[in-house]
Amino acid sequence: FFFLMAANVLEEDSMEQDIESPVTIHQPKLPKQAREDLPKNLNKECAKRKIQRYVRKDGKCNVHHGNVRETYRYLTDIFTTLVDLKWRFNLLIFVMVYTVTWLFFGMIWWLIAYMRGDMDHIGDSTWTPCVSNLNGFVSAFLFSIETETTIGYGYRVITDKCPEGIILLLVQSVLGSIVNAFMVGCMFVKISQPKKRAETLVFSTNAVISMRDGKLCLMFRVGDLRNSHIVEASIRAKLIKSKQTKEGEFIPLNQTDINVGYYTGDDRLFLVSPLIISHEINQQSPFWEISKAQLPKEELEIVVILEGMVEATGMTCQARSSYVTSEILWGYRFTPVLTLEDGFYEVDYNSFHETYETNTPVYSAKELAEMASRAELPLTWSVSSKLDQHAELETEEEEKNQEDQNERNGDVANLENESKL
Repeated sequence: FFFLMAANVLEEDSMEQDIESPVTIHQPKLPKQAREDLPKNLNKECAKRKIQRYVRKDGKCNVHHGNVRETYRYLTDIFTTLVDLKWRFNLLIFVMVYTVTWLFFGMIWWLIAYMRGDMDHIGDSTWTPCVSNLNGFVSAFLFSIETETTIGYGYRVITDKCPEGIILLLVQSVLGSIVNAFMVGCMFVKISQPKKRAETLVFSTNAVISMRDGKLCLMFRVGDLRNSHIVEASIRAKLIKSKQTKEGEFIPLNQTDINVGYYTGDDRLFLVSPLIISHEINQQSPFWEISKAQLPKEELEIVVILEGMVEATGMTCQARSSYVTSEILWGYRFTPVLTLEDGFYEVDYNSFHETYETNTPVYSAKELAEMASRAELPLTWSVSSKLDQHAELETEEEEKNQEDQNERNGDVANLENESKL
C-alpha cells in the first residue's frame, strides 16, 4: 500500500515540478500550410505568445509525462521512487513503515500471550509466560519496539518456555534489520544527493554573440560559487528547434549539438574561476546563416549542461540552464570579473551577468565569409573574363606553334634545293 501510494505521489509530484504554468492551452496540430492560412488575428496572438521553454533557467525540464499507464514500473524500482519523492512524503513513509511494523509484530506478541493464557495468569509466580511482564497490548507494542530497535530495557524479556516466541523473535530481528537497511539507506542517499551542489553552479543570464579572434562566436559564462571544485568538469550545449525534413516530416523540439570545443578539448573545464564558453559559428554551426535581423524571428532554445564530480563526495553532479532568443544579445561581450590583488586573484560576482556593447557586424557568419572571399579576389574578376583570358592564351599558343611549324618547313625546303643543286 505504501509503495503504491509512493508511486502515485511521485507521479503527481513530477507533474507539479515539470509544468511551468498551472494552465496550459494546447493548440491543435496543423500542417505548415494550414498554419500559414490562419486568420491574421490568430497569427498575431501566436506571435505575441511567450516562447515555451524546454528547460527552465533553474535547470528543471519543462516536460509533462502524461498518460503513463505502466505505473507498475515505479514499484519495480521502489528505492529510486522513494529517493525521488519530496521530503515531506519521504518522512511520512519513513515514520509509517516503522510504526506499522511495530504495531504488526506487537499484535502477534499479544496474540501469542493471549492464546497461551498468559493474560489469565498475570501476577502468578508459578506460571512461566512467553514474555515476562507482558500484561496487555500496550506492553506487547512496547516489547515489539524494544526487540526491533534492540533497545533492551530489561523489564520485559522472552523466556525459554515459548518456542513460538523464539521463532517470532528471529523473524522480527531479521525483518527489522532489512527495514532499517532499506529506510536508512534511502534517507542517506537522499541527504547526500548532489542536487543542492548544482545550486552553486551558476550560468550567465544572457548569452552573447560577438567577434573573437576575427570569427563570429556565441558565448556564455559559467562559474562555481564554492571553494571546493568540480572534478572532471565538462560542458555541453544543445540547440532545441523544430525542423521539417526534406520528405516533409515535422520533428518537434529537434536536438542539435553545438560544438563548444569537443574536438579541441576546450569542453573540459578547470572551473576554479568563471569561464566564458565559446562556440565558433562556422559552416558546421546551426547559426551559420542567422544574422542579427533574423535572430529575433527564430524560435529556438539553447540548453547548456555542466557535468562533473563533487570533490567532497565523489558523486556526479549536473547543472542545466537554457537561453531563448530574447536572451541572446548580438554585439555584446561579458564584463571581466577576475582581478589580480596582492598575492591572489579575486572574482567579483557582482559583474558576473553584466555585459557591454562592442562593434560587431550585423551580417551572418555565412555572409561575412562570402564578403571576405570576394575581398581577396581582383575587382575585375568574373567568369566570362576568365574564359576570355583562357581563350586568348590558347590562341597565342596556336599561333606560336604555327610559326614554329612554318620555320621548320622552310628549313626543309632549303635543304632540298641545295641538294638538287
